[in-house]
Amino acid sequence: MMSGIRAAALLLLVAAAPTAAPRPVMIGEAGDDLDACLSMGAVHGLNPRGDNFLAVRAAPSTRAAIVFRLGRNHPVYICDSAANGEWLGIVFTPQPRSRLNCRVGSPVPRPQPYNGPCPSGWVAARYIATVAG
Repeated sequence: MMSGIRAAALLLLVAAAPTAAPRPVMIGEAGDDLDACLSMGAVHGLNPRGDNFLAVRAAPSTRAAIVFRLGRNHPVYICDSAANGEWLGIVFTPQPRSRLNCRVGSPVPRPQPYNGPCPSGWVAARYIATVAG
């Protein structure tokens, strides 16, 4: 059994753990003659007995802040990657069936951070199934 002092120290360590600095999702890295984001995917492989959502983070790290939560089959644009492909930079509509144009289906003149109108962030690649591109 853990003493009260040890438990308090552990809580302080967890609370003081550094968080990863935000990192923008880049678009247009494949060149100015291809779409800003080359692939489309969908959330898959979530544990139905778990929290049943995919955390979208501000940077490609489990220590980064969660900025959004996506459910099963939520469509995403795959635009960027990090950590040897273990993390994907994605752009997505807030609602799965939204008609909002995220403006990533056409070329951009140079690589640049994504700047809306849709949300963007980083997810663990193992939870995204590529469906096009």
